[in-house]
Amino acid sequence: MKIQNQRRKKEKMRIEEFTEKVRDAVEKGLGNGYRVEAKEVRKNNGVILHGLMVLEEGQNVAPTIYLDTFLEAYESGATFMSVLNRLLDICRMEAEKKGIDMEFFRLFEEVRDRICYRLIRKEGNEGLLEDMPYIGFLDLAICFYYAYHSEALGDGTVLIHNSHMELWGTCTAELFGLAKRNTKRLFPWTCQSIVEVLREMAGQDAETEDAAGQDAFLQEAQMKVLSNTRRIDGAVCILYPGVLESLAREEGHDLYILPSSIHEVILLPDTGAPSAEELKRMVREVNDTQVAPEEVLSYSLYRYRRTDGRVTIV
Repeated sequence: MKIQNQRRKKEKMRIEEFTEKVRDAVEKGLGNGYRVEAKEVRKNNGVILHGLMVLEEGQNVAPTIYLDTFLEAYESGATFMSVLNRLLDICRMEAEKKGIDMEFFRLFEEVRDRICYRLIRKEGNEGLLEDMPYIGFLDLAICFYYAYHSEALGDGTVLIHNSHMELWGTCTAELFGLAKRNTKRLFPWTCQSIVEVLREMAGQDAETEDAAGQDAFLQEAQMKVLSNTRRIDGAVCILYPGVLESLAREEGHDLYILPSSIHEVILLPDTGAPSAEELKRMVREVNDTQVAPEEVLSYSLYRYRRTDGRVTIV
């Protein structure tokens, strides 16, 4: 434990020193009219990212450029000047975007139709949840965001904090009611076999013998992937009214729900094989080896019961 703490302390010092060095160089490179600030951003599951917030005179939106991957490139052999030039290019591209009037965000009537929800785990997010309205769901938390669409910024999200709720004069129950309606409308659900999803991800046009064998195994396992059409924060589709009910009816069985990530879940008919213990081991192995730390949803295995329409932890 002492060695781990020392390693974390050393890593923190390394990224902080790099961030400060880059901040000074970027601010100097951009010249007058810009202010560059170092910023730590708390992400899902306690992950902390380090970035630069670039503030240009006359603009009301300040982009944050994360530096963690730039540090990796620098430590892998990229020169500091090449890293700096890439960052300056990104800053100048952001500066070309027009300022956005955010006054509308102060008015609840202007945002209520795009308030949505997503699922994150409670454990490891205690600090994040202290400042946000949320509803507990088993070992998970239903939290809320505003889904924006802008020609200048594209599609994105703004997490809703307690300060927003107070500004709007609303409550968690009202946010939940709006999100329940809006999320399904803005981000429709989709459920495909795991074979179809893997082929899409791999861009497979032709089957190899090995791929065909793997497909046959997965097809026999009857696993399906439930997400939304954007495949972003799609695990929340298990909350969409009627979705699990209709899928369980199609299968003729209760459903195991494997939390693949915050973006999707895997559904499997409860036919007795594989066993719950085998599936729990699978969830843990996938989380530990295949999923980015900030995208882990849960280490629990869930079951949807047709008899009462409830989701429970197995």
